Amino acid sequence: MKNQYVIGDLHGCNKTFRKMVWEHINLRKEDELYCLGDYVDRGPDSKGVIDFILELRAGGYQVYTLRGNHDQMFMDSQKNSESFKDWLRNGGNTTLQSFNVKSYDELDSKYKRFFYETQYCVETGNYILVHAGLNFRHDNPFEDKHAMMWIRGFRVDEKKLGGRIIVHGHTPIPWEIIQTQNGQQVIDIDGGCVYPKLHGFGHLVAMNLTTGEFLAEKNCE
Repeated sequence: MKNQYVIGDLHGCNKTFRKMVWEHINLRKEDELYCLGDYVDRGPDSKGVIDFILELRAGGYQVYTLRGNHDQMFMDSQKNSESFKDWLRNGGNTTLQSFNVKSYDELDSKYKRFFYETQYCVETGNYILVHAGLNFRHDNPFEDKHAMMWIRGFRVDEKKLGGRIIVHGHTPIPWEIIQTQNGQQVIDIDGGCVYPKLHGFGHLVAMNLTTGEFLAEKNCE
């Protein structure tokens, strides 16, 4: 039987990501792995995170990638100087260092394609997977792509949700709280992996959608 896993914000934590995949998830080729975005910024090895995903796919593993707000900021940083400065203020320097480039424009085409092909939202079984959440004030929450990457503290419209469960990242919460969310309509699995010095944070978190189990790996960068 295949398992479906979803993993929270990675933020350049490549060593921790690899450890999660091989030592906790024990990923098999029949399994499905969904990554909720924010591959870049703040952490030490944004390039390594994406290289690992590309390696897994090349090896026949099923890895699906969603788009986070930091990924979008990186893509938008090429538009004008203000967008570039805004991205740098949010941790972009580490990303440039990791790729050894001075701008998004200098990226190899395979990385640009990686970002371009990320999805805003994925529905699988009874789950809705998204980076940040959904804007239920919108007539059709699935049309508000900006909210999917940026929203916080959203309120659910049960009629629009239709009994499904939202799994998202974007807003870091302590590992102790993440573990208490089984059975809830909205589940946040951002354990703040890139913030190991903050009490309760510093965990990369994955959820087994097949069993409902939460898995955590402490930042080992």
